[in-house]
Amino acid sequence: RSSAAVAAEGTMDWKRSLRGRLAARRDPKKSEQELKDEEMELFTKYYMEWKGGRKSGNTSYTNIPRFYYRLPAEDEVLLQKLREESRAVFLQRKSRELLDNEELQNLWFLLDKHQTSPMIGEEAMINYENFLKVGEKAGPKCKQFFTAKIFAKLLHNDPYGRISIMQFFNYVMRKVWLHQTRIGLSLYDVAGQGYLRESDLENYILELIPTLPQLDGLEKSFYSFYVCTAVRKFFFFLDPLRTGKIKIQDILACSFLDDLLELRDEELSKESQETNWFSAPSALRVYGQYLNLDKDHNGMLSKEELSRYGTGTLTNIFLDRVFQECLTYDGEMDYKTYLDFVLALENRKEPAALQYIFKLLDIENKGYLNVFSLNYFFRAIQEQMKIHGQEPVSFQDVKDEIFDMVKPKDPYKISLQDLINSSQGDTVTSILIDLNGFWTYENREVLVASDNDNTADVDDT
Repeated sequence: RSSAAVAAEGTMDWKRSLRGRLAARRDPKKSEQELKDEEMELFTKYYMEWKGGRKSGNTSYTNIPRFYYRLPAEDEVLLQKLREESRAVFLQRKSRELLDNEELQNLWFLLDKHQTSPMIGEEAMINYENFLKVGEKAGPKCKQFFTAKIFAKLLHNDPYGRISIMQFFNYVMRKVWLHQTRIGLSLYDVAGQGYLRESDLENYILELIPTLPQLDGLEKSFYSFYVCTAVRKFFFFLDPLRTGKIKIQDILACSFLDDLLELRDEELSKESQETNWFSAPSALRVYGQYLNLDKDHNGMLSKEELSRYGTGTLTNIFLDRVFQECLTYDGEMDYKTYLDFVLALENRKEPAALQYIFKLLDIENKGYLNVFSLNYFFRAIQEQMKIHGQEPVSFQDVKDEIFDMVKPKDPYKISLQDLINSSQGDTVTSILIDLNGFWTYENREVLVASDNDNTADVDDT
């Protein structure tokens, strides 16, 4: 017999039983409501007995773990205080679980003592047997690092099946640093939800400044502008939806903290400082540009003032779109909005920067660029060429070149993802918004030949 037949028969049994009990207990003196209540009571009883007797293949519903914990409301001061204290105790405990400098030094001595010959050049190696011995002697805090999985991860092409001691030690150091940094960032997570708001990150960086020797020369009056400049890079790239908060995990996963903490190096080269957004020269350069553009010294930039940005060749049409889409105050741009603008134009290869510019180019807000929108922006380039006494280039030729570079999925539409996937987003956007960018693209073959000639001249000398 089928299981369906058995189940049907079981159903009929408890139904018959229910009817029998109801008939036997029916009292003519009881009201209609009392009879209904009794019927419901019996029904519930027999139904639950019948249901409990059935064999269920999945009983996980009986022990679902708790997954929602309500956060204390603003007026629940005691609960909020309790939550803050418990988080602080938890973070302290996690901090004590990390290796300190003395323990790291001890680990290095143990690894060096158990190295396995022969050395590869000057690099000390260790085999798996000695690796496990070090793990036993290093103490309980190190236990998590001495696993077969980690050894295999660091194992490359050594003919003796060994790993580099230096690589392993650097791996441990990196892990310890990540955990230390996560704990440090979590202390500023006021909401306790695993993310930092803008004010949280501002506090973190402000208190970090005295620990960075490369920032010793900064005037205290400039600190607020420096913090704003530094925080903006995190939020521009890690908060594309502009939610006003960033996950701590995302901060740790990107390279920005590495760049920021690179400023601990007292002997950081001039070249490294110039390319590091967080360095004092870089922050002063960006803020200095802002002050130079602000001709009326009102602390804000008008469209006319911003038009002199860079080489002063951004088109009026593009600048119009900037002031239409970006946050302004009485038609003028503040420093924070200016920083987003600079980050977008200085990093045109990055998806977040392309997203910023794409939104400005998408004049019809359709989610793609078509021939109309490309022509709308390129006409401004043609007009600038006429002003400079140059023969305007045909839009039809430029349009075909753009579609050939991007190779969009739809031959008539260019989406943001098409632009990112093509790796030509910086070139395409430069052609459409900046006369100097278009001229550089148009004369790229001449420029390459000129560079080659200069190289040949240097070689000859």
